[in-house]
Amino acid sequence: MKFKKLLAGLVLSSLFVCSSAFAADLSKLIIMHTNDTHGFDQRADGINGMATIKDLKDDFEAKGYNVLLVDAGDAIQDNNLVNMSKGASAIKFFNEVGYDAQTLGNHEFDYGQEVLEARLKEAKYDIVSANVIVEATGKTYIKPSTIIQKGDVKVGVFGLSTPETLVSTNPKNVRGLKFLDHEELYKCAQKQVDELKADGCDVIVALGHIGSTKKAGYATAEDIIANVKGIDVFVDGHDHKVKNFENPGSALHVSTGSYTRNIGVVKYDNGKWVADLHKYGRFNSEDEVVKKLVDKEAEKVAKAMNQKIAKVAFDLSGERVPGVRTQEMPLGDLVADAFLWQARQAMAVTGPKIDAAIINGGGLRGGIKQGLVTRGTVSAIMPYNNQLYVITVPGEVLHNVLETSTCVTPEEMGGFPQVAGIEMTLDTTVPFARGEQYEGSSYYKPAKPGSRLQIKSINGKPFDPKAEYTILALEFQCNGGDSYAGFMPYAAKNSRSIGYIDTDAFINYLKTELGGVIPERYKESQGRIQIK
Repeated sequence: MKFKKLLAGLVLSSLFVCSSAFAADLSKLIIMHTNDTHGFDQRADGINGMATIKDLKDDFEAKGYNVLLVDAGDAIQDNNLVNMSKGASAIKFFNEVGYDAQTLGNHEFDYGQEVLEARLKEAKYDIVSANVIVEATGKTYIKPSTIIQKGDVKVGVFGLSTPETLVSTNPKNVRGLKFLDHEELYKCAQKQVDELKADGCDVIVALGHIGSTKKAGYATAEDIIANVKGIDVFVDGHDHKVKNFENPGSALHVSTGSYTRNIGVVKYDNGKWVADLHKYGRFNSEDEVVKKLVDKEAEKVAKAMNQKIAKVAFDLSGERVPGVRTQEMPLGDLVADAFLWQARQAMAVTGPKIDAAIINGGGLRGGIKQGLVTRGTVSAIMPYNNQLYVITVPGEVLHNVLETSTCVTPEEMGGFPQVAGIEMTLDTTVPFARGEQYEGSSYYKPAKPGSRLQIKSINGKPFDPKAEYTILALEFQCNGGDSYAGFMPYAAKNSRSIGYIDTDAFINYLKTELGGVIPERYKESQGRIQIK
């Protein structure tokens, strides 16, 4: 009996020694990460680009590290470099660099599900998201997770996509899909962690296109980290902020900001994961193969985009904050004027009479520099090819939509209105009081309409909440995108396309109405939105 106990003890000791001897060496693993690259894939001033990311990856591997390269979404849309191919070039670049995994950002859906599915097939790496659900089947839209072997380390990677996608891409692009949020989201993420650990993963990496901005009630990355146990590294995106948050006993929370300005690097040091952000200029060499691939695509795009449209003697900023998402901007005035002009031209014979134009600030993705305005400039500002619509709504509905679309001002929101034909005042010292929630949206009607925002006039006449107004807006807004869910009940019967997309209307205004020169009056805001 004593011999059997001794033998059993020796076996257990041997197993312990063996398991310790073969424990994964985390110090040899480097996690490189990007997010919100948005097609800024060619090296330029302040932009690292894909060829530099590839060379840094190779540099680490030459030093004996095993590199896991991942991305937290919004890779295929925004910059003209990738827009012209509807994101195919971005996938081509990622393939050549050697990415291991990516999650879906909201802008991955901007070209529609059919195009997205083509991009998914082209990717030679895993694209994962666990909380995007096909409503008809209850199954995930794409695979929720993947396991990647790096040396002797088994890495489990799962993805999470922002529920804000429902309103931050054209709603028609996500029809039939559900994005889990809050408790359902936490439960979903915990399930991924538990399953990956059960499969023997040594490290758990979450790719979350989620962000930290508390707006409209969506779960934040911090909420997920607080409610889900077992994540080692949470690679974040969506809000374009640089992050390096060490959470004791929980996940390291990291993000590079956006546009490949920084390259994220995470190492295992002294028993914990630590971030070592590589800012632009720290590592400067480029992989020749990737550089040649990117440069060739850039030359093709530049040739198509160099057509001269107009000229301007000053800059028009397209910055987000402070900018088109927080206040009236000269660029917003110019674009809204262009759309209103085009709508009135298109409807001059058939009607209806167009009273005003509203465009969501989040739809303006760039600015105009002094000098020549080219087709590429215009496409960079408006990369979505949105159809322009007119919609007729009661004044009361219009007021509620505008008040909802400024509900967090002076904080940024994509729905912030840039307008033409409207004068209004906004008192940000008065809190936005939530009323009834809009159906199919995370936004709310104002509980006390007029207490925070007041419309002074529309089309030069005093505002009447009982009158009906015909408004030029993007198809995206009419379908309830961003904070414009109040338009949805009127979209089916009271809206129609004017037959122009946003870029064409803007170009027509610059060339025809303005004669190819942006006038001095657009150097400053027009005073259409007074904010205090």
